[in-house]
Amino acid sequence: MSPVPLTVRGAEKLRAELHEMKTVQRPAVIAAIAEARAHGDLSENAEYDAAKEKQGFIEGRIAELEAKLSNAQIINPELLNADGACVFGATIDLKDMNSEVIVTYQIVGDDEADIKEGKISISSPISRALIGKYAGDIAVVEAPGGIREYEILDVKYI
Repeated sequence: MSPVPLTVRGAEKLRAELHEMKTVQRPAVIAAIAEARAHGDLSENAEYDAAKEKQGFIEGRIAELEAKLSNAQIINPELLNADGACVFGATIDLKDMNSEVIVTYQIVGDDEADIKEGKISISSPISRALIGKYAGDIAVVEAPGGIREYEILDVKYI
């Protein structure tokens, strides 16, 4: 598996989810399976089937989280010295050249992306257009809705 880029906060969230899965979700589904078994005939027991399906999901997610964390390349944006360039972890103030709207985004890993929090995935079209650019540059983004242009107002490492 290739390295998984994560910010410090993103790695903490994945660790918290893994802990929740192992200490809360897994024991709860094991108890649900045991209770469903106590009801008797498993061949027509919908509760048992549902609990087994949920157990499969939980075990799969645990394996996925463990793999991502073991291959994580954790990057602390505060320690970056990128001389003002847009890089992974940077927080960037942009002005949409068409609407004049100013937005702020942080470039994060795929698992951390949340547009409502202003976090965009490193693999998104806008991130790909921003990487390597500096304040004052224009980024041309080929988005699904068409071509958009953004002026980079500021690049911060916070």
